[in-house]
Amino acid sequence: MTTLSDRPPKNPAPAAPTMSERNTQKAHSLGLTSATALVIGSIVGTGVFTMPAVMAGAGTMSIIVLGVIAVGAMLLAVMFGQLTKRIPNSDGGLYAYSRHEFGDFAGYLVGWCYWIQSWAGNAAIVSSWVFYVDALFNFTHPSGMQNWGIAMVGLWIPAAINLFGVRQMAWFQNVSVVLKFLPLLFVGVAGWFFVESAHFGPFNASGGSLYSGIGIAAGVALFSFIGVEAAAVTAKRVRDPRINVGRASVYGTVASALLYVLVTAAVMGLVAHHTLIGTGSPFVNAFHTMFPHSSWAPRFIAALAVISGIGALNGWTLIVTETSRAIAQDDLFPRPFAWKDRRGTAWFGILVGTALPSLLMLWRYSTSSGLTVFTYLVDLSVVTVAIPYFFSALAQLTYLVSRRRRVQGWQLARDLSIAGASVLFSMWVTFASGYQVVYQALVVLLAGLVLYAFLNARRERLGESIEPVDLPFEELSPVSET
Repeated sequence: MTTLSDRPPKNPAPAAPTMSERNTQKAHSLGLTSATALVIGSIVGTGVFTMPAVMAGAGTMSIIVLGVIAVGAMLLAVMFGQLTKRIPNSDGGLYAYSRHEFGDFAGYLVGWCYWIQSWAGNAAIVSSWVFYVDALFNFTHPSGMQNWGIAMVGLWIPAAINLFGVRQMAWFQNVSVVLKFLPLLFVGVAGWFFVESAHFGPFNASGGSLYSGIGIAAGVALFSFIGVEAAAVTAKRVRDPRINVGRASVYGTVASALLYVLVTAAVMGLVAHHTLIGTGSPFVNAFHTMFPHSSWAPRFIAALAVISGIGALNGWTLIVTETSRAIAQDDLFPRPFAWKDRRGTAWFGILVGTALPSLLMLWRYSTSSGLTVFTYLVDLSVVTVAIPYFFSALAQLTYLVSRRRRVQGWQLARDLSIAGASVLFSMWVTFASGYQVVYQALVVLLAGLVLYAFLNARRERLGESIEPVDLPFEELSPVSET
């Protein structure tokens, strides 16, 4: 059997858009401010409001781990900007990078993993969001089904906003980013005046080796930075993507990284360690310390966390939809995911991308509760996103060591360092996640390959991919009998 490349054929240059098409594109595009807000809103969700509690379980060393993850996330942000500049069709972001460099199969594999991560990540965000809804309305002992009902509100309100179109989504995203970023910055700065050194736990509080503690911290830290690629994934919606995708990715990641480190360390010093590791809403406890005689302060931060979660889910609903739409348009995913309404909204992708985390939350709330739900969903999201990060870094590395590259000298050394560090960073994150989570992610990946087998067979029938050439049966060498 001959081996044939499944690289997509080069498309002819597109015709210049008409005035009407340009106006429609402009109305449905995100400028630098909105793209940066999308990155910040996707990174800074409700995860930051639960992260200090999970980090405290690893110990104060988790602050160092958070800083290392922040540096890795910044390198990824720079790399995504470089990839978007040179790849002519970056629709779908990480999926498009891998497909461009390695062909349809690699593109599908990355797209599948990222799509799974996106809606599973929405489930993780909403599980954290539920903690603060409970705190806001003083639900002391809600049942699993009550929390599931609350989660449905958090998932389907952003879905409804996205169904109205990108312009409404962008407006809501900008407002929600301001409403959550400034108060969090207040805690990260003013909170240090109330910090007590006795509240900080041991350097390694995991109860195991230093490596196991790093694994605990690394998982939730990386999850908190997922979203650095938001502008790249939605490049089709970003105005002048060759410039604005890179800028939005870097600006949003740097701002989020500074906020994370300041806020997480401050909360660890505001809340006693034994209290922090047992709560799902640590910022409520932190505001109790800062404003001990105020009844409104804890409710205020809980309300901000609720708004923050809706903002993050709003942005991630768009990312889930754009990921599946881009793959489906290339006929590497079921075609209904590319269906669009008159606003250009891929409505089927929104509905399915919201229904799946709804079912996942129903299962998790039926079998477990508390931080266990959040931690499980975080771990699943981290491993499934590390694979697309890894392939994107490999795509950039392949280009840099090929004869196609246009960068030389110190710029080549710089770009090779960024791509190489991103490869190692993605591998380390996968390794540090633990065997059980990697095993579960592998099962999810293999399930996607079953779907690809049917999709690829359909593409061969339609002439959209090259069929392998098999030898006729009579030309096969006979098997000798013993």
